[in-house]
Amino acid sequence: MAEPCGDASVPSGPPLPLPAHVAALLEAGVASRGQGYRGRFAPSPTGALHRGNLRTALLGWLEARLKGGEWLLRIDDLDAPRNRPGAEDALLADLAWLGLLWDGPLLRQSRRRGLYATVLSALRRGGALYPCRCSRRLLADISAPHGPLNVYPGFCRQGPRPWGPQQGRLPSWRLGLPPGRIEWRERFSRPGCLDGPAEVGDTVLRRADGVIAYHLATAVDELALGISDVLRGEDLWSSTGPQVAVMATLGWTPPVYGHVPLWRDGGGQRLSKREGSEGLEGYRARGLDGPAVIGELASSLALVPPGSRLTAVELLQTLQLGDLERCVRSPEAEGRAF
Repeated sequence: MAEPCGDASVPSGPPLPLPAHVAALLEAGVASRGQGYRGRFAPSPTGALHRGNLRTALLGWLEARLKGGEWLLRIDDLDAPRNRPGAEDALLADLAWLGLLWDGPLLRQSRRRGLYATVLSALRRGGALYPCRCSRRLLADISAPHGPLNVYPGFCRQGPRPWGPQQGRLPSWRLGLPPGRIEWRERFSRPGCLDGPAEVGDTVLRRADGVIAYHLATAVDELALGISDVLRGEDLWSSTGPQVAVMATLGWTPPVYGHVPLWRDGGGQRLSKREGSEGLEGYRARGLDGPAVIGELASSLALVPPGSRLTAVELLQTLQLGDLERCVRSPEAEGRAF
């Protein structure tokens, strides 16, 4: 487990008043963590799953099975314009082809909008949010010249501004963070700690176009679904701060996080859907079947020798829980083209 970064953390204050049915849902979800391991894989239907996505899915599936727990599948499809026709069906088929079968019903964020909207309304009524009409261009103009561009400088936090042409623009809604650190239990990566105002900033929870933001939906789902452990790529480490801040504002503790190293190409660049990184279609075009792909994914983690052919279940039978910890933590991890 990564070392904590200090004793102070962003105070959550008293829990916000939520409608009784929503409060009961979140409470039951968090309480269910005590019943055992529950992980999840949460792809977006924006393109084919590449090797890095598939390997993270394999790690999550293996860990859930080794711990006798559950592995849920949630489709993060709230940002409809980015979703590609057929992408969801393709990723479901890919997981099934590899034998990575999930527990329980398939979950879609697009069917949970009512829950997110209810939580958003409670945050607004409780004074945790404020409206913001800053455009991207304005944010670029008012940001510190050498500061991180993704940290909002709080321009709208002090109240209404003379917006002029922007006055008719619908606002986004931001979570106002109090001073302090945001902390969480981190298993593999750097310590789970960020300075709230300086490194996270006041995060948008509802966009100006009315779409519920990723951080709010994800935070609510981790609580409501009783997720005990989040295993995901290291590129999402910085997303943890805003999500933990939402959970703290709602009065709940976050799950345990494990951010695993990324699979990089020969030039050291991380694999990306946008860059057309190879998915299962590429493997199939090379004549590889499911066991060959599982073998390649597992050998990239040094779990099996190169050239191995085995199903996901056969791989599971060769492993102990400590094997996954070692393959992610080992000093050679970066050298294995994660």
